[in-house]
Amino acid sequence: MMFERFTESARRTVTGAVAQAERLDHPEITEEHLLLALLDQAEGRAYFAFTALGVRDRRAEVESALADARRRGGLSKSETDALADLGIDVDAIVRRVEEAHGPGALGAGAAEPEPAGRARGRRRRALLDHRPFTAGAKKTLEQSLKVALGRGDKYIGEEHLLLALAVRPGVVSEVLTDFGAGYGEVERVMFGDGK
Repeated sequence: MMFERFTESARRTVTGAVAQAERLDHPEITEEHLLLALLDQAEGRAYFAFTALGVRDRRAEVESALADARRRGGLSKSETDALADLGIDVDAIVRRVEEAHGPGALGAGAAEPEPAGRARGRRRRALLDHRPFTAGAKKTLEQSLKVALGRGDKYIGEEHLLLALAVRPGVVSEVLTDFGAGYGEVERVMFGDGK
């Protein structure tokens, strides 16, 4: 199984992603939660890369960029820009939806308000159940194995998780790139060899 190859720091990252989903009250674990868990690391190559690239000092901005994407229903900035080129103003649509259905209506895990008793029961069930990983988060974990094997490594460390997040298309890789931590920059800082 793939998880047998995870280092202790990679396992801490996955566990941290679960904690991030819980903290944000999200029903599933996403790539965003993996990124936030990596930002919480206090040592290792991912920590070094985030520190060297100045991302750790801008965590609040990273979280804000991720929240903006959630608010847009998960659309990345490049997708929003592409729609704008077609004459579609995503921000205007989001404003209209939020006027009708409340703030964050398009966000991840947004749902109709529940009666208080049902909400308590759902929360109680959620405490007993585990939060599943989204398809994107699972693909990121699989990509981390490919990154590790491509580098000739027999283990999967938090550095491989970070490179997997940076290489997979989507909101997280776009946010990393916007903060100067795209795949190439991260690889150079962590390994210096461009391997």
